[in-house]
Amino acid sequence: MGEAKRRKSSLGENYGQEERILPWVPITKSQSEQFVQLTTRGAWYGISAMVIIWVTVRFIGPAFGWWQTIG
Repeated sequence: MGEAKRRKSSLGENYGQEERILPWVPITKSQSEQFVQLTTRGAWYGISAMVIIWVTVRFIGPAFGWWQTIG
């Protein structure tokens, strides 16, 4: 109990609130972690879409006679 009381007295109004990344940026650490998770998931979706499009353009389209590849 002594440690919690000391922390509460030293932090004052900020006790129990999430810590910010930087004092002048209004983003908490948990919000930054959520942002990283979201952008990582978006990057994987983009990579997957790029691979699907490449396979379609390179192999599926020519196989069905939709177009011809040169080279």
